[in-house]
Amino acid sequence: MRIGIGLPTTTLDVNGRLILDWARRAEARGFSSLATIDRIAYPGYDSIVALTGAAAVTERIGLLTNLLLAPAYNPVLLAKQTASADQLSGGRFTLALGVGGRPDDYALTGHSFEDRGKRFDADLALYQRVWAGEPVEGSPFPVAPPTVRGTIPLLIGGQPELAAPRAARVGGGYSIGGAPPEQAADAVGAFLRAYGQAGGEGHPPVVALGYYSAGDEHEAESLHNLRTYYGFVGEWADAIATGAARTPDEIRARVAAFEAAGVDELILDPTVADLDQVDRLADVLGDALTR
Repeated sequence: MRIGIGLPTTTLDVNGRLILDWARRAEARGFSSLATIDRIAYPGYDSIVALTGAAAVTERIGLLTNLLLAPAYNPVLLAKQTASADQLSGGRFTLALGVGGRPDDYALTGHSFEDRGKRFDADLALYQRVWAGEPVEGSPFPVAPPTVRGTIPLLIGGQPELAAPRAARVGGGYSIGGAPPEQAADAVGAFLRAYGQAGGEGHPPVVALGYYSAGDEHEAESLHNLRTYYGFVGEWADAIATGAARTPDEIRARVAAFEAAGVDELILDPTVADLDQVDRLADVLGDALTR
């Protein structure tokens, strides 16, 4: 199992230079990918802008939106932006996309919430045409540079029975949100069964997300950031905040559990915007980063 690290784009009060320093340090310490979480109605960084900035200061590390609320954006513009970012990164982008569950993210961009799933299905087909350098309705020319690989690899988030048919249609994989390992194992099994039933071929990649912080002195900030970010879920916010892995033993156990669950890449998302979190996590994981 590969291990990536999130960028601190949704923690509070993050200086933009930290995003770039974080990206450089993560690549130097051997993480497989840099990832973002997408929210619009929150004072975080835009995912595509942040990852494009990270691409400019790195050379090898993968770049992942995990996950982007695709139907909240204009589909042609999103396809153009992601194709541009893919070219600028030398083909290092993977897009984990989903529909999300917060109406405010859609209200702010002027896109309807109730039919987001239906629009997502149509948008997935449009993205692939744009990424292949084909014209789309309304333009006699392609609207974006062709992607480095002729497409951008896709992961689909959401409930397994909904995500699997979409992933099968686009030859993509699956992204699991911040579920604990035991729930992730059930989701992986359900997704793989539904993927096969939908006509998917081969073994689709599966990515999962887990939260962490390192160092007792950072615990209060970590709890505050998670409780604030997940405040919309009410009393469940505290369970999410206290459930993050915070000791070396907890982090290593969480990694082992996700690997046993059948996850191909685990993204450990920071809950504290301090550069020491990259090095501390890398020190805890040790040889696991080089497998």
